[in-house]
Parts: sequence; C-alpha cells; structure tokens
Amino acid sequence: MGKIDELFVDQNRLTEAWKRTLPTVMNPADQTEVKADEADPKALRIHIRAAGHTMYTFDFRIEYVDSREIRVDLIDVERDGRSVDERGDIIQQLVEDYTRHLHECAQALHDLAHA
Repeated sequence: MGKIDELFVDQNRLTEAWKRTLPTVMNPADQTEVKADEADPKALRIHIRAAGHTMYTFDFRIEYVDSREIRVDLIDVERDGRSVDERGDIIQQLVEDYTRHLHECAQALHDLAHA
C-alpha cells in the first residue's frame, strides 16, 4: 500500500495552474516562467526575472513531496546573464521572498494537487 497523500495530478495541468497562479502571489513587476521538469513528473522548474534594474534572474526547482508540501531548491542565480554568488545579503533576501511566494502558490493550488 502506497502513501495516502501522494500527488495525483497530471504534470501538464499542474504546470498550467502554476503559470496562472504564480503571478498572483508575486510582486507584479517580477516576471515568472513555469515549465515542467522533464526529468521528474512531480517537479516544476521556475524562472524568475527580478523587477527593476538589478538584472537578477533566479532558477528554482520545486518538487511535490505530497499534495500539501513542496521542496524548493535554488538552482542558479544570474545577473546580466552570468552566474553570481548567491550568498550575498540582497540575494539571500530575494531567495527567501521568492521561496515564500512559491510556497504561497503551492498552498493556493492545494485543491488541485490533492485531486
């Protein structure tokens, strides 16, 4: 017998739902891109272009642990197309904010992921 709270939703439906919902929990000036993770049917790739003149972009991988919980991994931070050290204070603050927004989006989509 498997876990009762498994994620039972089509990755394409989940991707489309994230595309619709993520902009509603983000800073309106930030740009987001959501793609299915081709290597893992329970994961998505999120690309965020920070608002303003910072030229920062963030790549996250989110994986559904179950229908309620996601794990967020920061893959890369770039500035003007070049990888940067993500340990700086400003970047860490942005990563924290974006991680919180990703969790908010997952919470908003709980009913879909639980279907």
